[in-house]
Amino acid sequence: MSRVQLALRVTDLEGSIAFYSKLFGAEPAKRRPGYANFAIAEPPLKLVLIEGTGDVPTRLDHLGVEVEDTAQVAAATSRLAGEGLPTAVEDATTCCYAVQDKVWATGPGQERWEVYTVLADAQLEGQTAMPDGCCTPEGECAVPQVADVEVEVEVAAARRAPQA
Repeated sequence: MSRVQLALRVTDLEGSIAFYSKLFGAEPAKRRPGYANFAIAEPPLKLVLIEGTGDVPTRLDHLGVEVEDTAQVAAATSRLAGEGLPTAVEDATTCCYAVQDKVWATGPGQERWEVYTVLADAQLEGQTAMPDGCCTPEGECAVPQVADVEVEVEVAAARRAPQA
């Protein structure tokens, strides 16, 4: 089963958790400092709340599609590249308190999409903030710039190619 992910940057994390718990009739599947996510069965949705700073209204951080396994991430990477879309691959990256394989693509309005699978939970002992290099209250989620990872994508595609 796959589901759409909507990641929102919110100023009032506790208020947002209360609101979305009531809206979807579900409690968060994961809560960490500055972070919560909901795994909604109906409609199939992964709602991610990332604590922002200041009095900035809630805004879209990024979008995604959560899939079941790395093979589906690889298939999405091939399909997107086959359509001529620039992609950025991250293998075994730690983000949002999880180890993930993912591919990023950016839409014409600069909306960021990821297709990803969660490999493992990544809560570290004594951790009191979001993991470095991920979604932090000070900035955006760390999304590699396509130009910076072009060679990396080619290498990753070669690794995923079926061996004869």
